[in-house]
Amino acid sequence: MILVGDDPASKVYVNNKKKACEYIGIKSFEYLLPAETSETELLELIDRLNSDPEVSGILCQLPLPGHIDETVVINAIAPSKDVDAFHPVNVGKIMTGDYDFVPCTPAGVMELIKESGVDVEGKECVVVGRSNIVGKPMAMLLLHKNGTVTICHSRTANLAEKTKNADVLVAAVGIPNFIKGDMIKPGAVVIDVGINRVAPKKLVGDVEFETAEKVAAAITPVPGGVGPMTIAMLMKNTVKAAVKQNECE
Repeated sequence: MILVGDDPASKVYVNNKKKACEYIGIKSFEYLLPAETSETELLELIDRLNSDPEVSGILCQLPLPGHIDETVVINAIAPSKDVDAFHPVNVGKIMTGDYDFVPCTPAGVMELIKESGVDVEGKECVVVGRSNIVGKPMAMLLLHKNGTVTICHSRTANLAEKTKNADVLVAAVGIPNFIKGDMIKPGAVVIDVGINRVAPKKLVGDVEFETAEKVAAAITPVPGGVGPMTIAMLMKNTVKAAVKQNECE
């Protein structure tokens, strides 16, 4: 795990991932680098980790300081060790359905839906958000499960008409309380990926929980819903990477 700079939220995320590793028996290495670390220095570290047989997975915590190109860094991680599944090779495999790793948050969402007993096949699925990390791969995973998928975003015209048609609604737009209860189809399954800090000690999702829970058949809370599943899927990807690299079962 690589963390560049001292972003408080990133520190929390890295610490939670470290605890998860300890809990299931994965040996973790932390590289806490100062904010002024150059892109060249970061790429040199990644190159060393790519070649290190002791390292099965590499995670570079985002966001990075402004002087470092995130795309260059993501592309530098070996696809076989890209447990975040951000590398273009792994993203392309998700498009075709022949993938090794799935981005951790969309994978966690799919696991939540599965464990809730909801069958995506034939359902109207709406994803609000189009990021490379969540929105786009989320849509692909729902499509692979035979859902009929619509991708929306903050600039979608008549957004409420689209969301009210959703049997499965995934909110990943990054705007606090963006989806209101009157935008949700009665009986829908609502997955809130957003995590937004609106006060020093208050986190809210992209869905206005108080109004949404009165309409939805099932809804995830924030915090405590998708977040823990994201970390669980990171552990799953890491174990899978170790198995593939060591050619064991």
